[in-house]
Amino acid sequence: MRLTVYLAGEIHSSWREEIKEKAQTLQLPVDFVGPMENHDRSDAIGEEILGEQPDAVFRDEAASSFNNLRTQVLMKKADLVIALFGEKYRQWNTAMDASAALSLGKPLILIRPKELHHPLKELSSKANATVETVNQAIKALAYIFE
Repeated sequence: MRLTVYLAGEIHSSWREEIKEKAQTLQLPVDFVGPMENHDRSDAIGEEILGEQPDAVFRDEAASSFNNLRTQVLMKKADLVIALFGEKYRQWNTAMDASAALSLGKPLILIRPKELHHPLKELSSKANATVETVNQAIKALAYIFE
């Protein structure tokens, strides 16, 4: 059995590469998908498709529609979602993706540091599993295949 895992969370650090490397080391039969990790492309995709927009608000709205389309298609095809809430970056997209996963009935592993327990308590209680580290998330993923 092979699983597709959607990796939801900020795109500025290397946490996705860490998960992919650990999964490969454990020879887990998984394919990973997620949001556009090229931040400049993610911000510009609306204008690339629709042409120049009149201002920054319209530019953001145009980009958001195509990024949301991409996320919806890939998340619907995913078997599982891993959502990481880090300490450094704002987490609005992560919260939106984790909530979307839950509303789609996708199993969710939530990674959040202990310091974010209180602000994420409701989301954590809805997740299938809540862990504090990438290593714990990989162990949870590996357990599925035992």
